Amino acid sequence: METTKINTSNLYETDYLRWIENNLENLRQENYQDVDWENLLEEIEDMGRRERRALESNLIVLLLHLLKWKYQPEKRTGSWERSILEHRRRIKKALKESPSLKPYLNKILDESYQEAIKQAKAETRLSLDTFPQQCPYSLISILDDQFFE
Repeated sequence: METTKINTSNLYETDYLRWIENNLENLRQENYQDVDWENLLEEIEDMGRRERRALESNLIVLLLHLLKWKYQPEKRTGSWERSILEHRRRIKKALKESPSLKPYLNKILDESYQEAIKQAKAETRLSLDTFPQQCPYSLISILDDQFFE
């Protein structure tokens, strides 16, 4: 029994896909003693972190492009518009699939905005003072496909 546990744990390091398939089969068969619980629990925790990081990343990119759109109107391109729409789509999809992310989105808005203005300064070469220090957008506006300014 202990040997099975060691092999399953070792499989996590040597063949990740096979490790997943093996654990799924063990769970389906209700063979709980052979599930690699330690690594499985770690993977589940990581899944939540990845979801939050992806949401934050999409929000920063969206805010960055909204800022560039507003403060460099002469340089507006279809790729900026496409990026705004795409990152809105990703955020909305994440919220639809995991509504419990909504409070997290509210929580990270200010911090994400601060990251977005740093990136906007670097990309536009405009002074940091050009951009409002507090996020001028509500979440409703940020996620509204018709809103660009």
